[in-house]
Amino acid sequence: MDPQTLTPTRIVAELDRYIVGQADAKRSVAIALRNRYRRSRLTGEMRDEVIPKNILMIGPTGVGKTEIARRLANLVGAPFIKVEATKYTEVGYVGRDVESMVRDLVEASIRTVRAERIEETREAAFEAALERLADIIEPSTRAPSGDGSTPFSALSAMLAGQGGARSVPESAPPSRSEELEQRRERVLSELRTGFYDVRIIEIDVEEPQTVISFGGPQMEDMGGNMNDLLGSMLPKKRSKRRVTVAEAKQIFTQEEAAKLIDNDSLKREAVRRAEQDGIIFIDEMDKIAGGGRQNGGPDVSREGVQRDILPIVEGSTVLTKHGPVKTDHVLFIGAGAFHVSKPSDLIPELQGRFPIRVELGSLTREDFKTILTAPKNALIEQYRQLLATDEVQLTFTDDGIDAIARLATLVNEQTENIGARRLHTMLERVLEGISYDAPEKGGTVVIDEAYVEERLADIVKDQDLSQYIL
Repeated sequence: MDPQTLTPTRIVAELDRYIVGQADAKRSVAIALRNRYRRSRLTGEMRDEVIPKNILMIGPTGVGKTEIARRLANLVGAPFIKVEATKYTEVGYVGRDVESMVRDLVEASIRTVRAERIEETREAAFEAALERLADIIEPSTRAPSGDGSTPFSALSAMLAGQGGARSVPESAPPSRSEELEQRRERVLSELRTGFYDVRIIEIDVEEPQTVISFGGPQMEDMGGNMNDLLGSMLPKKRSKRRVTVAEAKQIFTQEEAAKLIDNDSLKREAVRRAEQDGIIFIDEMDKIAGGGRQNGGPDVSREGVQRDILPIVEGSTVLTKHGPVKTDHVLFIGAGAFHVSKPSDLIPELQGRFPIRVELGSLTREDFKTILTAPKNALIEQYRQLLATDEVQLTFTDDGIDAIARLATLVNEQTENIGARRLHTMLERVLEGISYDAPEKGGTVVIDEAYVEERLADIVKDQDLSQYIL
């Protein structure tokens, strides 16, 4: 989508297609995204001076914090990763190095750019794949080399060139006869139309390289660099496989696309996008805050994690196997429930790096009804289409939808409030019998209030049981 047309109003409208409510949070991320576009239009020193205003989302689980950030990144194709702050609580034992979040962001950017480059070269790669298949299906139409060269003659020519000897001009390779050219074109045409798709052929396939692991997150870059080094020095290992022509088209297209991609250019672009457009979502920020301790001194482990995260958020240079990456213009979105602790329990330096704070409210009964029916990926529509594959026509009445929303709200109030995730539990229980019998019975099923009440009565009454239901 063209960034110029993504005004804050348009961004919020796009988020509304998938996420119910939370207007304040949507406005904040929309402004942050638009400010990135505005910064890209600046020139000179001012462009470097403008830094993103990081956002801290405060709200219970299941209200849309992660989904807002994820959909925002998808909207503009920005590199995005989600990490949990609690991963970094025991570095040296089972935890991870804080800088690994930046490395993960670069890897996500690499995958995005690679997918784009493959798509750009798909047509040329497909044509090259067809040429390779034509050589296998009709070897007689293969282009003759005609130069009689061998690896040893090529090496001799190279050495002769270094010694100053006069190089012999290369002669043009002989061309095919007109009859062979016509046969070749016919084979290529039949390959395009799928005439040979079911034929079994034997091809050489490049096997994936063995990954060398040195153990531990601290050594992950060393392992990656060693694999890159050895991969460029050692010959590619290939094996014979019997596949259909249709499968061979896909395999050869991927191999040819990889040959057409400039990996150095790809890495430079991926690093640039990670630095300028990357979004890192740090969840469970409340778990590393220092509040909620009734006795004893400060929690050194939690405060240590905050101090480790601080330089990354402030802006620093992280070394990755794809080169140094600056985090000055990465957008950080923090999130947490903050039930026990509060944002002010974070160290002051980290608080200052999340100047925009947004509180997300708990979902109401009406919100639940909207989530079930309105979004593009509405839960009820998902179940309708799933069961339709088994010839089951699923129909929800208005009072049935209202009953599910009402009971989900009630269970959230009586037990742990897990937000919209409660609807997944409710729908699974309501449709359990239908899903089990669907392949054999099929037909039309109507989900009304009476049916919902019957299926969920035991859950709502037994609060002890409800505590174990996600």
